Amino acid sequence: MVIPSVLPERPSIGTPFRTGWPVRLADTDREHRLRLDAVARYLQDIGFEHLDAVEDGDSHRGWVVRRTVIDVLKPVAWGERVTLHRWCSALSNRWCNMRVQIVGSGGGLIETEAFLIHFGIDSGVPTRMSDRFMAPMLAGTTEHRLRWQSALTEPMPDMAAAEVEVLPFPLRVADIDVLDHVNNAVYLAALEELLARHSDLLTAPYRVIIEYAKPLESGDEVRVVGRRAGDTLDAWFAAGGEARAVAQVTPL
Repeated sequence: MVIPSVLPERPSIGTPFRTGWPVRLADTDREHRLRLDAVARYLQDIGFEHLDAVEDGDSHRGWVVRRTVIDVLKPVAWGERVTLHRWCSALSNRWCNMRVQIVGSGGGLIETEAFLIHFGIDSGVPTRMSDRFMAPMLAGTTEHRLRWQSALTEPMPDMAAAEVEVLPFPLRVADIDVLDHVNNAVYLAALEELLARHSDLLTAPYRVIIEYAKPLESGDEVRVVGRRAGDTLDAWFAAGGEARAVAQVTPL
């Protein structure tokens, strides 16, 4: 699957959910840049705020992220206040693509899209969304038969290969979420560790794609496996000899 070079625009029908807050110090790096793991937390936070504002939101509390696309068009910085808009860009009855636009008061702009799977809290399996919950998403979209297709299919390279970087990433108790998995934002914190060695990739507009295949869990010995080719940085998040997630950073 090829992700479109420009993510879907806001729908002409309906009003996207809107919220906002100041960019806080703990979410930024030494250059005052809003980090990627903070962006992922922003997406979680607006998602749960959005559930509180829609019909049947209280019965749709279980979601798993399968893929996130983050287009950093202009970095958001500490000191800005961000406004976030969230809307559905495509769906089926058990999963959807949700767009979030992050606009900074100082000119920062980040566009995102996430493939989210709705899970039953009790059953732990993908579960159909209710008609009332889907109604506003159906009204504002034209794609109602959304299917999953991976965008990142390159297999993880041999960790002993000369062109490969391998970084240990010890897990902490604080990295584990309510599902007893490593929270998806933590993978992007690990990617930040790798990007610290390739900071030139962050000096112009860039895209991050991350796809989650199998959860990392407490006790896993995690390695971030990186390989760079030109302006493209690929990263695999490995444990037990297998890739649990994969990411790619490319210029826009």
